[in-house]
Amino acid sequence: MFQRSSTLLILLLCCVFIGLWPHGATGTIRNPIQVPAQGGASSPALTVSDPSGVEISPGQVNARSALLLEVSTGTIIFEQNADEPIEPASFTKVMTLYLINEALQQGVVHLDDEVYISEKAWRTGGSKMFVGVGTTIPLRELIKGIAVVSGNDACVAAGEHLAGSLDAFVDAMNRKSQELGMAQTRFLNPHGLPAPGQITTARDMARLDVQYLRRFPDSLRFHSMKEYSYNDITQYNRNRLLLRDPSVDGLKTGYVSAAGYHLAATAKRDGMRLLAVVMGASSPAAREREAMKLLNFGFRFYTLVNPFPEGEPVTTLRVWGGQKDEVDLHFSETADFLIAQANRNLLHWEVHAPEDVTAPVAAGTQLGEVVFYVSDTPQKTVPLVTREELLQAGWFKRGWQAIVRVAQVDWKTFAMATGGLVILGLLILAIARRKSARRTRTFVR
Repeated sequence: MFQRSSTLLILLLCCVFIGLWPHGATGTIRNPIQVPAQGGASSPALTVSDPSGVEISPGQVNARSALLLEVSTGTIIFEQNADEPIEPASFTKVMTLYLINEALQQGVVHLDDEVYISEKAWRTGGSKMFVGVGTTIPLRELIKGIAVVSGNDACVAAGEHLAGSLDAFVDAMNRKSQELGMAQTRFLNPHGLPAPGQITTARDMARLDVQYLRRFPDSLRFHSMKEYSYNDITQYNRNRLLLRDPSVDGLKTGYVSAAGYHLAATAKRDGMRLLAVVMGASSPAAREREAMKLLNFGFRFYTLVNPFPEGEPVTTLRVWGGQKDEVDLHFSETADFLIAQANRNLLHWEVHAPEDVTAPVAAGTQLGEVVFYVSDTPQKTVPLVTREELLQAGWFKRGWQAIVRVAQVDWKTFAMATGGLVILGLLILAIARRKSARRTRTFVR
């Protein structure tokens, strides 16, 4: 009985010692965000109210559908009939340009490639760049012809050059649209001329435009051109907002009689880029007016913040048993946060991360997170990861650090806990001995 009691006591002491060992508890750092008073895959639309609680909005948009969002976060600010099916018209060309830029990025084609102009490309109707049949044109010029003057002939020539045939290129367009999550979109040609069954929505077009702007931001150097001359013919960009607002630098117009006038307008002010998609307006002037109304609303009532300096670590952890003694944690994705100007003083953030970590740890391992709050409501969580591999140190350093960790134990708490267990153990022994003595006396009798 004595041996059993002693074993139990030792196990209890070991459990207490292990429990008190400083393995690194999770910590929380709370900080308010000081939001600058600047103008300004997607989340639900934000709302903003005036001091009396009345919701502020840009009002009814005079078009069949519309959507306003911030590009870096994909946050939707306003939407109206965003899922209504509608013909894409020349919005289709954004997908054509997406595939061209992707091929350029992958090195499959080059800007200086000489593209042969087939009779099929030359005969394509609608808006034209006026390419000559049987000639060759640098791909760079075709991109300008598509982005600036909406050349249908340039789209066909580029599609044939990239995929070998127009059918193969259209198949690639539809594969990419599904990859980007454009579930309500179906392309039947690379330019947007009317075709039965060719359909999209404002939400799908906004999703495409956002991915295009994020992945190929340099493409705006073409979309922002106010005019383009080819073959001694000068044509003007149909996005006339380029002439009215210097912050506007893209993106694309469109028109077919069955759908009306479209405009995807993007602008950047004070580091924040917005995208307004207006589809099915009654005239070019109407689509420009409504798109500008949406952009001005977004910049006036919303602001984009990031309280952490670009490239700097969010927090630093101590490393046990590693070749390095510290490791920095960085955001795994953008920490930009869109908030209504009226709520900027309610924004704060919390850093959740352990105090230390034990090597080895692979690069890219998540070791914490930052949670953004508006008042007491969490709005966004961004993981914190290591950017470097933490290699294990040699046996001597690991042994020394083990001694250091023992020294960091809260010995007062440890002594109190141990003392309590010793007393408990003595009581168990006393009870066991009493029972043993009773059994002995019974046996003697």
